[in-house]
Amino acid sequence: MANEFRSRTARDLFLARPAIAMDMKTPPTDQLSIEFCRALLAGRVPEEAITFCAYLLPERAAVWWAHECLGNLAELLDGRDLELLALIRDWVGEPGDPRHRTAMETAAEATPPATPAAWICLAAASHDNVSANDGAPAHFPAGHAVSAGILAGLARVSLADRYAVLAAFVDMGMQIAEMEAQRQAADAY
Repeated sequence: MANEFRSRTARDLFLARPAIAMDMKTPPTDQLSIEFCRALLAGRVPEEAITFCAYLLPERAAVWWAHECLGNLAELLDGRDLELLALIRDWVGEPGDPRHRTAMETAAEATPPATPAAWICLAAASHDNVSANDGAPAHFPAGHAVSAGILAGLARVSLADRYAVLAAFVDMGMQIAEMEAQRQAADAY
């Protein structure tokens, strides 16, 4: 699905990815995605801007964004999360490599989504909408898992710093979305 970030409205995204409606309380509008996301960030529940970005980005880009967000919180993560981030980095770099795919699927199957990186690992393993090893539909949409992972990491940030970190993560997500839109536009030519 093309991710025409500059012209897509929030309503378009909700129609294209209906699972987002289960993760957000704010109803979509006809605002352009970037405007809607900025309104979410300035609204009563700014965390919904993270969720919106998680669904707005193509799945692989969303996983990379989450990896980068959690990488900025490395000092707040435990050793297992850091190991999972390394697996995620390898998978994003070479998603077609069977070794990385197998490692990601094994890690997702063995690690319940209880930590920030475990959620992102689940998103990566469900990238093709197939859960690890059994061929069944993934339990969570990638956007849900990415959002949950970033928000779980954000919950570890001190209250005094939380909004600034959240805003930086959203800005990064919107920059990645714009880059993806430009890349897709260039690929279309």
